[in-house]
Amino acid sequence: MAERSARTAGLHAPHPLQNSLNRRGLLITGAGLLTTGLLTTQAQATGTARHATGQTLHAPAIVGKARPALPLVMLDPGHGGKDPGAIGYTGTYEKHVAEAAATELRQQLLATGRYRVAMTRTSDHFVPLDGRVELAQEHGASLFISMHADALHNAGVRGASVYTHSHGASDSQTADLAKTENSADRYGGPLVQGTSPEVQQILASLVTEEARRGSAHMASAVVASFQSRINLLTHPHRHAAFAVLKSAQIPSV
Repeated sequence: MAERSARTAGLHAPHPLQNSLNRRGLLITGAGLLTTGLLTTQAQATGTARHATGQTLHAPAIVGKARPALPLVMLDPGHGGKDPGAIGYTGTYEKHVAEAAATELRQQLLATGRYRVAMTRTSDHFVPLDGRVELAQEHGASLFISMHADALHNAGVRGASVYTHSHGASDSQTADLAKTENSADRYGGPLVQGTSPEVQQILASLVTEEARRGSAHMASAVVASFQSRINLLTHPHRHAAFAVLKSAQIPSV
């Protein structure tokens, strides 16, 4: 979860919203995606297989060079619809800032020609937390980025931070933030159908560990790209039980 913290009094976002975005910060986020080795494409190869009768089956010939699919980045503008998120003292809604930021980042990533990009929402409507995760999983996303512009009770706290999922919170401030974000709705994780609970647990633990390593790697890359360029919170890589980052299969920040 990539976010910019703001004073509880409000989020400063001049009109129009697109012009209120820190374009440099979004470009830096894109640079973080470009420099990390997390998003790699898988090369497709032809091969042979042996039929039960012993006859060798050859893969169909491919005319020209096969082009592997580009990795898919799923951008998730936080909140939306009936859930405005944080509300600024001038009436600015976090949901609008998040959508504008995600739209700008989408354009920056597509311009590189190295990624496919999808969004969990492209208009002002409500998407349940589990629905956001399911969209990423159904589309086979390689990375999930949830974008927010939260407000904190401590008016002196300002700066960017990157969050990953964990069962325990890195600090009380992050724990409170996770509680607020998770209050949008209840999260229910996907199950592996047709297997025993024991096998489900083993498979989930293996996949979750790989996704956790990918999330940590991505968070470190984004923080590194932010440093010396925009304000960061102290210890900007933080973690807590954010429901929207709970995918067991996809690295999520």
